[in-house]
Amino acid sequence: MRLNQFLARGGLGSRRACEELVRDGRVTINGTKIIKLATQVKPGDSVSVDGKRVHVEQSLTAAFHKPPGYLCSTIPEGGYKTIYDLLPRSWPRVFSIGRLDKDSEGLLLITNDGELSQRLTHPSYKLPKTYEVVVDRAFDFAHADKLKKGFMIEGGRGRFDAIYRLGPKAIKVVLTQGLKRQIRLMLESMGYKVKRLVRTRIGELALSDLPSGKHRILNEKEVERYFGDGADRRGAGHTGVGHDDRSRS
Repeated sequence: MRLNQFLARGGLGSRRACEELVRDGRVTINGTKIIKLATQVKPGDSVSVDGKRVHVEQSLTAAFHKPPGYLCSTIPEGGYKTIYDLLPRSWPRVFSIGRLDKDSEGLLLITNDGELSQRLTHPSYKLPKTYEVVVDRAFDFAHADKLKKGFMIEGGRGRFDAIYRLGPKAIKVVLTQGLKRQIRLMLESMGYKVKRLVRTRIGELALSDLPSGKHRILNEKEVERYFGDGADRRGAGHTGVGHDDRSRS
């Protein structure tokens, strides 16, 4: 793991701020002052800043398939269970990046990496998220332009980045926003009731065939590939309005 990443995970600030600590000569590894930013921290190394050892909990990031009926909150409410009831008790303390409401299902990121969470949820990141939505009646694509232009809902001005037809009552929606219950509220404003809502993709990470209620741990290369500084945040094919896109994301 790169030194600045190690320091960031140890709570010393952003990677950029941690690079300044290295440049200022305040960081040592095994008692040796380090000034090279590309230095790798190996298992068993003792890293200190200003003489105080930095302790880093082993990083864990996983893709999780949230079932409907579970809360993303750490505290049960209204008798409903939370997603944390489905995660291994042996894990360190983790949290979800972003949320899905109780009735929604699909892909969530679970992690104990605070820096990753902060970066992915920052408004400037614009990470596209893809959803498959089933409504209560045939969807009229005459409404697509208004949904893409956006309008005010509870929580702010909502808009769809893209919308595609999957079937008479099924659509695929791409968002780079994260307003609470955004898809449900926008479609309700157009006269539709959402019957099922599944998040199928976060950036380029797909839900694929991950079973409901199960998780898959992502290795460091996968985290960097999907969510690192060089990751493509635009999403594949997520521009405009499609009238007959029947592929499943």
